[in-house]
Amino acid sequence: MVLLLLLAACADEGFGRQPPVAATLPPAPAVVTAATATGSLYNPATFVGLAMDRRARRVGDLITIRLVERTQARKSATADSSRDGNTDIRLPQAPPFSYVPPGLMQGGSTQGFKGSGAAAQDNQLFGEITVTVAEVLPGGVLRIAGEKRTTLNRGEEQLQLTGLVRVDDLGADNSVPSTRVADARIRYSGTGQIADQSRQGWLARFFGKVVPL
Repeated sequence: MVLLLLLAACADEGFGRQPPVAATLPPAPAVVTAATATGSLYNPATFVGLAMDRRARRVGDLITIRLVERTQARKSATADSSRDGNTDIRLPQAPPFSYVPPGLMQGGSTQGFKGSGAAAQDNQLFGEITVTVAEVLPGGVLRIAGEKRTTLNRGEEQLQLTGLVRVDDLGADNSVPSTRVADARIRYSGTGQIADQSRQGWLARFFGKVVPL
């Protein structure tokens, strides 16, 4: 028993521990250095023409993502089968067959099966997060990445988001719903006292892995 406890304690890293927070984030965008003064009022890094808007289109620009994620899944299955079989051998009513007790040569079998299963899942995530343009791809596509951490008195909440956004999908306030983010990776997790109390104990997780029933 002591050996099992020691093995379970050593293997606790693989039973429910979350990966590092920064594992899903790409490298931070490069810092744009100030251009050398040339005496001209024109600066290509900050120039906005009369026919241009203020939508994000450069590395380092900020975009607000409106989280409107909601997924629902329903699945059900039903199975019903049956099978009947009877066997009856009739013998002549003459010796030595007449000495066989009645019903000895009769047999039958009945099989039946009924099964049903159902599963349902409902996930929702609403809110806002402002991310940074990490890379500008051809065709007006922006690669975005960002995270938000909120430290409370009972733990820390972490929200991370990466993906691709088209410049044409951005609103006038540089915001876009999360449903318009391609290859989106959204991660919401938490650490602290409340998160620890909501997780199953390491001993129960260990026996849940090694016990086949």
